[in-house]
Amino acid sequence: MTISLLIPVCDYDIVAMVHSMKRCMADVPEFIEILIGDDGSAHSWTEKYRSLENGRVRLIRSEKNIGRAAIRNLLALEAKGDHLLFIDADTMIPGTPEAFIRNWINAAGTARVISGGVLYHESPPGDPDKILRWKTGRRREQKKAAVRNKHPYASFSTFNVLIEKSIFEKLRFNEEIRQYGHEDTLFSYQLKKAGIGIAHIDNGLIHEGLESNRDYLNKTKLRIENLSKLYDFITDKKTFASTVRMIRLYRILSILKLNLILAGFFIRFREKMELKIDSPDPLLTLFAVYKVTMFCTFREIHRRKKTVPTFVL
Repeated sequence: MTISLLIPVCDYDIVAMVHSMKRCMADVPEFIEILIGDDGSAHSWTEKYRSLENGRVRLIRSEKNIGRAAIRNLLALEAKGDHLLFIDADTMIPGTPEAFIRNWINAAGTARVISGGVLYHESPPGDPDKILRWKTGRRREQKKAAVRNKHPYASFSTFNVLIEKSIFEKLRFNEEIRQYGHEDTLFSYQLKKAGIGIAHIDNGLIHEGLESNRDYLNKTKLRIENLSKLYDFITDKKTFASTVRMIRLYRILSILKLNLILAGFFIRFREKMELKIDSPDPLLTLFAVYKVTMFCTFREIHRRKKTVPTFVL
């Protein structure tokens, strides 16, 4: 087998990470190349990425920002390896790069799509304005492989994943999704529909790029809005619901006729909830309520096919 490491990036410092990965290539012959996918970065960042190029590190550049799905598809098209290892730019390897790659080599063959998982630092960030993202990651995202394998499609993420190139060439990421959020959810749904299994292993990367509380709330809004749009786009809603906990919960709430009540709750109490969530000690239970009620609100907007909501999100 051969592995191509693919790193989509936009205006983020990956120099140290790429240098560390380059050093282990000589000792791991299966690790054949690193492809940097520059998705419309500023010129100063592009020059930094270009300085990393050599025979086995290549820069694949898009002059304009084409989105998370399209840049990943472009990297996969250019890759020479028969296995594609996607990792996000804002990551840190907790051990040695060689051990990280060898863990993937040892796992290859157990499944055609393998997820390594995400980790967060044990100590909270020094900046209290980033506590929401860290707390959510530690409590909701950082899970052992044994736990993730119980619901492999629901736990899928492109943050740190190894995919056979032949599989990716058949499915690819949907480039119609330009707004941030849930590209990996749709890809997981496509894998399940195609009968392609996902395995999870403990080979995590540490998520370093923590957003501020306000930025994370804004990204949450984009993700939930996108998920509601995807729900209308998907034909097999039952299978899609099996891969997304939010959708399953919404379907139950709809049966119980609670979805409109919760949408009204969001409209009335949104600002108060955000004030409590955007704090040095946010309650994750309240954040969960915030997301569910927001999703119910977007469902009602999209169901009525309104292009402009009656309130500003």
